[in-house]
Amino acid sequence: MSDALIFLNGDLQDGKAVQAALSHADLPDRLIIAADGGLRHIYALGLRPDLVIGDMDSVSPDQLARAKAEGAHIQTFPTHKDETDLELAVLAALARGCQRLWLFAATGDRLDQMISNVQLLALPQLANAQAIIVSGAQRCWLARPPSTEVHGQIGDTLSLLPLSASARGIHTEGLYYPLRGEPLYFGTTRGISNVLTAPYARISFSEGLLLVIHTLGKA
Repeated sequence: MSDALIFLNGDLQDGKAVQAALSHADLPDRLIIAADGGLRHIYALGLRPDLVIGDMDSVSPDQLARAKAEGAHIQTFPTHKDETDLELAVLAALARGCQRLWLFAATGDRLDQMISNVQLLALPQLANAQAIIVSGAQRCWLARPPSTEVHGQIGDTLSLLPLSASARGIHTEGLYYPLRGEPLYFGTTRGISNVLTAPYARISFSEGLLLVIHTLGKA
């Protein structure tokens, strides 16, 4: 599975989950992508970009020139476009054959952008790939039926939030508050703040979309 590390222009929020995800930068076939101003995080971390993509309204001109001189591919889009820079970066990573996407700096003081970044996990083109938002000690991804797995430590916090009207037929293993076939409904809070009782948990369900938020340690 080839990995893409995609950096946005939000807050990097360094932490255990971010550091674990950054270890994938050492893989031989990984792709490092800057979504516009996310280029600043790449250079701050001592990495080199393979692709810079977006409308270039927030990237430093000096850093953009540096990336170009270092051989990065620069893909510029109009400011007036239908996709966010992150969506363009995700589609570019998928087009290059990446199947696991790590999304950094997807949070910040723009609530609309942050919610949009989470909703983007439901992009149809991601149905056969995995996109994971990492922030601080947290990582989150969208689970589709029939199941998803969580690998962590006893005591880690795990929340399950439906991104569809409901998620049905949910069965869990390795969680303090079990679900035994019950549904979770959009707009309710029942799935918040569960706890791993084993280093491995499994969530099986028959219908819907579940946002899985795994905090490394107690939230």
